[in-house]
Amino acid sequence: MTRAPVPKAALSTAKSLPTKNGVGPSCVPLPAGTWPSLLDFLVERFKAIPRSEWLIRLHAGDVLDAQGRALPVDQSYLPHSKVYYYRSLGAELPIPFEATVLYQDAHLVVADKPHFLPVIPAGRYLQETLLVRLKRQLGCDSLTPLHRIDRDTAGLVLFSADVATRGAYAALFRERRIVKHYEAVAPWRADLALPVDFESRIVEGDTFMTMREVPGEPNAQTHIALIEHNGLLARYSLSPHTGRHHQLRVQMAGLGMPILNDGMYPHLTPECPPGTAPDYSRPLQLLAKALAFTDPVTGEARAFESRLSLQALTAA
Repeated sequence: MTRAPVPKAALSTAKSLPTKNGVGPSCVPLPAGTWPSLLDFLVERFKAIPRSEWLIRLHAGDVLDAQGRALPVDQSYLPHSKVYYYRSLGAELPIPFEATVLYQDAHLVVADKPHFLPVIPAGRYLQETLLVRLKRQLGCDSLTPLHRIDRDTAGLVLFSADVATRGAYAALFRERRIVKHYEAVAPWRADLALPVDFESRIVEGDTFMTMREVPGEPNAQTHIALIEHNGLLARYSLSPHTGRHHQLRVQMAGLGMPILNDGMYPHLTPECPPGTAPDYSRPLQLLAKALAFTDPVTGEARAFESRLSLQALTAA
């Protein structure tokens, strides 16, 4: 379930450089220091990538300077500059589910993401990600997600298609001017009075990419309401007022109602070994169901709803 960490430097992308197969280059700032060559620095900086792989990338012209020029294998190390590189992976395991584009204009793309598909490249996922698939499908290299949902979560993801208006749409999330509604299937608690505005304090957990609740001033709030139940399971409406990482999964587990098929909360299960497909018959029962906001560019009221659905509740 957890992913290999992505170095922070690798998260910065050169927007003016071209993409390859839908993947843009990642940026690496070169700090002060003395390395015999750029290659030696890269090998030391990215310990998980062998020297042989960097040699292949350099020979293929996949390591560039800020002007987009391919750097030679014997490139000297130039501190306080930047280099860009294109990530590559071995054969990726295909994810057998497709996203649907629900809306597209010059500024926005709204996609309906299936379970199991990551939003952006990270770790073992590159081509098999929503962002790269959409870039190839739509022919839009400038596409950038305005927010993210977990790989295990299905539902709505908004993308910016225009650099000039990207900041206006990103501010919707930063300033909490967008209304988000989720649905989840989880155990039914007859003793919990609903609806409720549940608050708790969420901090980073002890394991990579996990979170946990601790005592203290709340920093996460979610409106929880009941849609239906069968005595054992219930379908809940979850409306987060804040945007903490894994907020809904952590809070539901903390209430004794872990979301069905959650392999991370309350107990972390090992991630599938590389090259092994997850159990596609047991998707996390969490859906990013609806988004609503006032368009900062046009002034129009916008509302989008996922066409996907969670498992049906049968009679207990």
